[in-house]
Amino acid sequence: MTDKSDRSEDPNDEVGYHVEVGSDDVADAVLLPGNPERVDKITALWDGHEEVARHREYRTATGTYDGAPISVTSTGIGSPSAAIAVEELARADVDTFIRVGSCGAIQPGMDVGDLVITTGAVRQEGTSDEYVREDYPAAADGEVVSALVAAAERLGYDYHTGVTMSADSFYAGQGRPGFEGFEAAGSDELVAELRDANVKNIEMEASAILTIASVYGLRAGAVCSVYANRVTGEFRTEGESRAAETASLAVKLLARMDEVKREAGADRWHAGLSL
Repeated sequence: MTDKSDRSEDPNDEVGYHVEVGSDDVADAVLLPGNPERVDKITALWDGHEEVARHREYRTATGTYDGAPISVTSTGIGSPSAAIAVEELARADVDTFIRVGSCGAIQPGMDVGDLVITTGAVRQEGTSDEYVREDYPAAADGEVVSALVAAAERLGYDYHTGVTMSADSFYAGQGRPGFEGFEAAGSDELVAELRDANVKNIEMEASAILTIASVYGLRAGAVCSVYANRVTGEFRTEGESRAAETASLAVKLLARMDEVKREAGADRWHAGLSL
């Protein structure tokens, strides 16, 4: 574990100013839940783990899942804090990021407790705009998507794949009424427009994580459990452990993908290479 007792506050220091980890503290692949309390629920699925840092909303643990090295760092709510986590973990030599969260589904036939595996995201958050032009796509890495799908299939969990919308606010930005019934301009049409465009779900971090990772040439993806369906009005906090287990197994499968690539001399894993 990196000694943090006498470090500078330089944001480019070897130990992240906010997440407070260095390259010796974390695995190459890191799960990114929002809620710090979700760290315990994720690590409970692993072979073993050690908490290596805790600062503000950022709580990090490192261990193994089915023998594969793995870490988890909570990001707090929203894209600004998630971007900080990606920035500082990238400086600690992390090359794979998987958001593990909750979301609201906006298509019929998506049940509470189902998983949504993001293939790309609508960038309705402002953080990624500060990195790259607004028409740059927020695309999930193909290897990460494949690993998440394979993991969900092996575990027998119901899942959906498709486009996610990431918002900057929980209320107005997601078409919900604000204080005393306040409605932002266009909020009454937002969900319907997204549904018509075949967007699957709404959450608050995926598009920034995907965009920043892509800009830096790193792998990223997202899997979220459906807590609410905006079509049916159903709401329950269900499926959290399914998303965590799917993401953890995906890290194991990604490690195997990387082995297969090395053996085959391939730059990218593809369906012609066996797992």
